[in-house]
Order: sequence, then structure tokens, then C-alpha cells
Amino acid sequence: MGAEFSLLDIESQIARLELGLQLARKRLVPFEQKYGVTSEYFIPEMAAENLEGGDDEYVRWAGEYKLMQRLQEKLQELAEIRYGD
Repeated sequence: MGAEFSLLDIESQIARLELGLQLARKRLVPFEQKYGVTSEYFIPEMAAENLEGGDDEYVRWAGEYKLMQRLQEKLQELAEIRYGD
């Protein structure tokens, strides 16, 4: 019975992380559309000076992207636990 609760807990965490990931992706879209580049391009190639909003906009975009990466990593970890990869 303990394993079932554990699996349910993992499934619940995965659902929350997936929702968070969807929201983070939605928050990246306006930046990507405004500047015509993907977030994957933005991080290594652009600086605050390239953005109309300067440092503030850079920090917000980079922060959302980093959050999305962390959520993806956590989802992968939970998937490995769930499926025993």
C-alpha cells in the first residue's frame, strides 16, 4: 500500500510541475515574439543592452527560462523514479 501512495505522490508532483512548465512557457512567448528569437538563442547570444527593457527585461526573461529548465529537470527526475529508468 505504501508504494501506491508513493506513486500517487509522484503523479501529483508531476501534474504540478507540468502545470508550472506550461505557465513558464506561456510567460516566455511574449519575449520571444517581441524579439523574434527563441529563449534558447536568447540566453547565450543576447545581453541586456539588446533589449528595449534593459536589465529588468533581461532578468525577467532569463529568470523564466531558468525556471522552465529547472521544472524540466525535476520532471525528468520524477519520470525516472516513476518508470525506473
